[in-house]
Amino acid sequence: MKTILTTTLKGLALAAILTGGSVSAWALDGELHSLRGMTTLQENADAADLNNKLVGERFEKNYRQQPPLVPHAISSYQIDIRVNQCIACHDWPQNVSAGAPKISETHYIGRDGNNLNKVASRRWFCTQCHVPQDDVKALVPNTFESSSDLE
Repeated sequence: MKTILTTTLKGLALAAILTGGSVSAWALDGELHSLRGMTTLQENADAADLNNKLVGERFEKNYRQQPPLVPHAISSYQIDIRVNQCIACHDWPQNVSAGAPKISETHYIGRDGNNLNKVASRRWFCTQCHVPQDDVKALVPNTFESSSDLE
């Protein structure tokens, strides 16, 4: 019984992966249909490319612990296990000469709570939390309200 259940779950997982993570892509007629309709990725490239221009002033935060948005293009920045181009301008003391905001002190605390002299490895990949800002039309409806609007 356990083997049958495991095999079934593996099959469902494979189906989800093959359909882009959603089993609902299968239509009632038994055909596989894209959740995006008949568009290709290239046709949607303009809506998805948020890194194509510099953005002027910084957007305000929508909630207290929101990571700051990146107010400039980063599409050509290298961020991998060995190199992080964000640090070249935002790490202390280079941030002073670059005129860039300094990385938060929380980014210099290791996973064991130790204070470090370099950015902690768990905070190395900046784009996990920080995304480029752009004033674009929302791709999906959104009813989010800023915490300051709730007062």
